Amino acid sequence: MLLKANIMTEKNVHLPQLFLRLAIAVTMLSAVADRFGFWGKNSAWGNWENFEIYTRKLTFFLPEGFSVFSAYTATFFEILFPLMLLLGWKTRIGAYGSGFLLLVFALSMTLALGIKAPLDYSVWVGSAGAFLLAVQPKYFFSIDHLTNK
Repeated sequence: MLLKANIMTEKNVHLPQLFLRLAIAVTMLSAVADRFGFWGKNSAWGNWENFEIYTRKLTFFLPEGFSVFSAYTATFFEILFPLMLLLGWKTRIGAYGSGFLLLVFALSMTLALGIKAPLDYSVWVGSAGAFLLAVQPKYFFSIDHLTNK
């Protein structure tokens, strides 16, 4: 009976797990698209220069050169980790990476803007969701799942 319960639980997690992977990935890629101007009038930054200004605001504790470097570094990882999640390739690494990246973002937002901003933008929830995804025993609908059979 216990084996049957575990199988039922495992089947019940397939779609929610996929939804979580996609939600984290698409949300992060949307932020990248915004800083490259893909969202037009509906953007928060609208261009790279505005994103750098915002990054400087969040990383006020860093020298300006490191702040600009952090904008490029964050963008690189905000592309890499979501692509890993979308493909389901090295999913655990992509999930942990997303979780830590979002955690650093949430902490920086909290220091620079106060607690309300990361709560309003659900950055803490995104980080927690990524860490929850990282500890899953298997990743369904993924390259990882296909190669581990």
